[in-house]
Amino acid sequence: MELKYLALVLALVISTVSMPLIILFSKKFNLYDTIDGRKVHTGQISRLGGLGITLAFSVALLVLLLGNYFVDIKQNIWFLVIAAICITGMGIIDDIVTLPAKIKLIPQLAAAILVLLGGFKFSTLSFGIYTLNLRFLAYPLTFVWIIGVTNAVNLIDGIDGQCGGLSVVASSTFCIFFFKEGNEAAMLICLSLIFSVMGFLFFNLPLPKAKIFMGDGGSQTLGFILSVLPLLSSKGSLSSISILYAAAIIMIPIFDTIAAIWRRLREHRSIGSPDRFHLHHKLMMFGFTNRQALIIVLMFQSIICIFLCCSIWMGGIIGAILLFTVYLMGILFFTVIHIGKAKEVEKLNQQ
Repeated sequence: MELKYLALVLALVISTVSMPLIILFSKKFNLYDTIDGRKVHTGQISRLGGLGITLAFSVALLVLLLGNYFVDIKQNIWFLVIAAICITGMGIIDDIVTLPAKIKLIPQLAAAILVLLGGFKFSTLSFGIYTLNLRFLAYPLTFVWIIGVTNAVNLIDGIDGQCGGLSVVASSTFCIFFFKEGNEAAMLICLSLIFSVMGFLFFNLPLPKAKIFMGDGGSQTLGFILSVLPLLSSKGSLSSISILYAAAIIMIPIFDTIAAIWRRLREHRSIGSPDRFHLHHKLMMFGFTNRQALIIVLMFQSIICIFLCCSIWMGGIIGAILLFTVYLMGILFFTVIHIGKAKEVEKLNQQ
């Protein structure tokens, strides 16, 4: 068996096998998820699933590294590894001992700087038919992107299977993008992440309810990896994936976070204060169950990614139109749900 296939098998097996062990460990030391203003679950459920995801993904990367599959990545991959350790370590600590938001931001800032030092950055702003070189704007834009996406994916982890499911669909889309440009190393990183998350999803999907959560150690790590995936470029490639395509692939967490920040600023609350008006909360206000809300979100994410794959494959004017259509679909989707939520709140206030 080639090492690249072994890496993927190990990612799935380690992730799947580690979850029951983590559940038992959490039960022994009473390490359960806390209930706050934005949580929708009840009962004692471990939130250390991110530990299993990270372990599986790390082993897969190590096997790929031993097989010299990363020689075509033109950036320094070790900067990425160290940065990921910073994010994962702080996330797991936060899952055990809840930390203030300002403290959690420190490793995120350090990780973003390490990524830039490793040569990972956006190079272009592509509209399908036009491509602009970002030049000096590449560094501040990439810095904000990494921190923003890391936290956006963390915030979307609100119902069973949502963060993991969105990450699998987004990673699959990045994988297709890399396949088109012939970047095998980046493809293998995407696939390693997909298989690592799939093992976790066996225990996190609402069937009928989740047995384990990924916690901040998982959601922040996934957010960080998803923010870095579009920055990977091979030695034969001139640039990374355009930020417009990358943002479209991770549209749901990004749009939901922007909406949350605007909502809290409008209400003169801290942007870090929890509430029950995220995308999944709004869908549940319409009468959908957790499982139904998850299906709606994943279906919309899949439709977005299909359009984006067609866009990148066709290119030219058609590609630009499809990219524009994706953003228009996202704006309309969130606008309709926001209007519906406002009407539901008004009904509740009248009762």
